[in-house]
Amino acid sequence: MLSEEILKVVFHCLEAKDLTRCMLVCKLWRETAEDDYNWKCLCAKRWPSVCRKSELLNMSYLQLYRMLRKPNRSKKFLPPRLSFNDLDFCIDIWCDEKLVYSEVVPGTLLQTSTSAFTVGMPDVVKFHLSSSDYKMTIPIQPRFNIPLGQTVSVSVLVVRRDSRKVACIINRSLFEYIDRSAFRAMAFDYLEFSPAHPFVSGVRAWISLLFMDHGDDGAADVFGIELDFCDAANTEDQVLWLLDMLDWQ
Repeated sequence: MLSEEILKVVFHCLEAKDLTRCMLVCKLWRETAEDDYNWKCLCAKRWPSVCRKSELLNMSYLQLYRMLRKPNRSKKFLPPRLSFNDLDFCIDIWCDEKLVYSEVVPGTLLQTSTSAFTVGMPDVVKFHLSSSDYKMTIPIQPRFNIPLGQTVSVSVLVVRRDSRKVACIINRSLFEYIDRSAFRAMAFDYLEFSPAHPFVSGVRAWISLLFMDHGDDGAADVFGIELDFCDAANTEDQVLWLLDMLDWQ
């Protein structure tokens, strides 16, 4: 068996993961590997300023290394306070200032299922909707047509059934991104959050019109609407927490 002096020389040359494995061999190896000098050297490589003021620490260098190198674990969200059962989404769409769509959609209908969509939906749209990103979709019945050369805008408000408070998701944003190859027209707006969350900003809400493009008449035959918050929320619970932080009035 290697002597303690030789172990100290060897262990001093090891990285943290190898030093940690050596602790599992036997009692002598564990006690030698736990020598704080080894861990002071490792800490000095990563956080040298802390090691210059060791008197400020109330822990060993081994404890310091374990604390600072603790792996980031994904934090679980608490159950959201809102439910889609509590929400109604008010969606209005204008084409050159003419209202072409106006509906109050219950939150329970604004879900991820695509089973209600038309059988003739383009394959590229099917592929998009089947991706792992969390999207809320609704079919349009009856459908409406939008001339692709005209200005189309949209507003989306959300209403809480329990308190009757209203928050704005999208406020008269233009569908400036029209991708005829993907059969989608997209608009977005930045969410307005409650003053209780002053450090949350820059989160966009996206809305897309899903359409058929017949090509010859230059009009989009809209058969569905998609709403997502993929900038910041990619699960149902995350979306509900995001909505809960809005500036409800």
